[in-house]
Amino acid sequence: MKPKAKKKIIRSGAYVLDTFIDATSWDDAISRIADWAAEHQSRYVTLCNVHSVVTGSQSAQFANVINQADMALPDGAPIAWMMRKEGFTEQQRISGPDLMLRYLAEAERSGQSVFFYGSVDDTLAKLRGRMMAKFPKLKIAGMVSPPFRKLTEQEDAEYTQKINASGAHVVFVGLGCPKQEIWMSEHRGAVKAVMVGVGAAFDYHAGTLRRAPAWMQQRGLEWLYRFVCEPRRLARRYLETNSVFMAKLAARAVFGRDPKQQKG
Repeated sequence: MKPKAKKKIIRSGAYVLDTFIDATSWDDAISRIADWAAEHQSRYVTLCNVHSVVTGSQSAQFANVINQADMALPDGAPIAWMMRKEGFTEQQRISGPDLMLRYLAEAERSGQSVFFYGSVDDTLAKLRGRMMAKFPKLKIAGMVSPPFRKLTEQEDAEYTQKINASGAHVVFVGLGCPKQEIWMSEHRGAVKAVMVGVGAAFDYHAGTLRRAPAWMQQRGLEWLYRFVCEPRRLARRYLETNSVFMAKLAARAVFGRDPKQQKG
């Protein structure tokens, strides 16, 4: 009997600066990940905010990492706004922390197992406790807090083998941008699961970092809340990336660009 042919997905979306962002709904995003995960396909999903697309506009290598992802979702509110401006009028913001929670609910329902890669041991322990309280039947295949330094080839191979041996369907990666996106790109084909880069989601759901109130999230002000909470760490990043983002959008508005609307 011939193996079932995989359905080719024509990705619909638009470029925000130099980064292709998928136009999709919450249900479709969850469904795609679940279908890939059920077959243990090695794929990766990026959650893109202003920092991501500005970094992509400044680094061809990083733009390539994002543009070769199997799905790139509009994490930041400004990214979702730009998608709506490009004609995808119903596009919602799909944030990493919210995507992780929604997928954990789906994994509990379907019996898929998940793996957490990133952060520190204390945060992972708190995350496990909170997620098991919220999703009692969730199968957590494993958790790893890798060193913050560059891994040796042997260490990297051992972590990859541990993930694969766990049988995890989805690996949530919390290494921060751009490290997590580069790691996922380098491990597509090696990690037999769907990798999803979720940034600070581990800290939010572990309770080690407070998330902005819902009204700030809805108005695109989550970055401001994070800046107020961590000014020394985030000042340079937000001041530089936000100003560059606005300047580049203004330049595109003046000089124009032919947006691409589909990607195979």
